[in-house]
Amino acid sequence: MGESVDGERESGRAVLGRTLKFLRENAGKSLGQLADATGYDKSYLSRLESGERLSKVTVMEDLDGYYGCVDLLVSLWKVARYDAFKDKYKEFMRLEATAQIMHKYAPNVPGLLQTEDVAREVLSGPQTTPEVDDLVEEQVAARMGRQLLLRKDPAPHVRFLIDELAFRRPSASAASWEGQLLHLEAAARWPNVVIQVLPFSAGMHPLMARGSLTLMWQKDGSAVAYTEGDSSGLLMDDPEDVAHHRLSYDRLRDLALSPSDSLTFIRDVLEEHRS
Repeated sequence: MGESVDGERESGRAVLGRTLKFLRENAGKSLGQLADATGYDKSYLSRLESGERLSKVTVMEDLDGYYGCVDLLVSLWKVARYDAFKDKYKEFMRLEATAQIMHKYAPNVPGLLQTEDVAREVLSGPQTTPEVDDLVEEQVAARMGRQLLLRKDPAPHVRFLIDELAFRRPSASAASWEGQLLHLEAAARWPNVVIQVLPFSAGMHPLMARGSLTLMWQKDGSAVAYTEGDSSGLLMDDPEDVAHHRLSYDRLRDLALSPSDSLTFIRDVLEEHRS
């Protein structure tokens, strides 16, 4: 199931699509019958089977239940979602999925903490066509899938440093921005998550010119640093590089609000938004 005819490895989305088709045909159902039984559109189910679309994970949960195959489809979906990301991000995501400790700095709301509405707005470009919309929806689904790692058992310990700028630039929709702030407030109280706000009063700092920074530690003690700008990402595993970026992160953390003060800050911004 994992190899194609010419010897090249199939994409995860193709494997998932073939599995969906096999399960449907094995159950003796047509696409129309499956649509009637599950409530999903026939053309949408067809595109999932052909590998043209990546669904939300909840769709796979529903179909796992329908076919009685426990979490087979969800497991395949977790592999297939990598297809929605460019190659340069895939190794970073694999390491992110297994990291035990992560320290992240972001000038905007981090992808791991974005709501679906805000993620869709961030990922959408100025051009809107059916093809572009499909691509955006795949990327949104994949980003929501990434967030599952924050709630897995055992969950990684993650510290977010978020620039105050992220809270001063709301989304276009007042309702979606309120939802985003509420989500940040809730996440700040999760036992495995720490959120600290870097206030404007901290002044200029080196990471302003580098974009976001992620430091990750694996179970075996190995560590990597990942920096990402507007159009480039760099993954580093050299101990000296990692130590250099960790020092930059620690100095920045010293300038940030404490976790409790950051929670108060988020609540204040939420109240300002509501008023």
